[in-house]
Amino acid sequence: MQTIDRREALRRTALVMGGMLSASTIAALLKGCKAEPALTWKPEFFTEEQARTITRLADIIIPRTDTPGAVETGVPYFIEQVVKDCFTEDEQKSFIDQLNAFISGSNEEFGSNFLKLSPEKQEAYVEAMHQKAVEGENDEGKDGKKEKKERPFILKCKELTMAGFFTSEAGATQVLQYTSVPGSFKGCISVEEAGGKAWAT
Repeated sequence: MQTIDRREALRRTALVMGGMLSASTIAALLKGCKAEPALTWKPEFFTEEQARTITRLADIIIPRTDTPGAVETGVPYFIEQVVKDCFTEDEQKSFIDQLNAFISGSNEEFGSNFLKLSPEKQEAYVEAMHQKAVEGENDEGKDGKKEKKERPFILKCKELTMAGFFTSEAGATQVLQYTSVPGSFKGCISVEEAGGKAWAT
């Protein structure tokens, strides 16, 4: 099994996400947190409802296809460990408050909380929340500058899901192209000639 150096895992994840990583996520990866697949997951910090919501969210963000998805690679447990061990108390409280608001927020539009919705409605709700969050992050203040705001919950979850997934063995070696040692140098070639996928190294 190929082991992955912590700083190398951080570098790969930052490349995949365009450098958009929060300080808490960076601290978690440097500390050595990584997603590990598990047969069962018993939450230690989240309530059962919160854990089930995080699991479903991770599955929507990176579903299983011809490669393992976020749930199969242990991302929900990774998210809990990062929130529990790497977030400050204020960050933990904010995350939990936002998570609870997300769970109950679908009542307004769909008449039921998130976990009781059909898979199709869950995906529609997540998409709507994501679109709203992205638009909110791009809003400019009166002076034409972007206002500094707390990152929306759905974007925090997306960041943590991607960080956990792309630093897992499956994410780094099956989804991204990966080589454990330097190979031959090939200068100006197309992405298709190089394998058709972004590189993990």
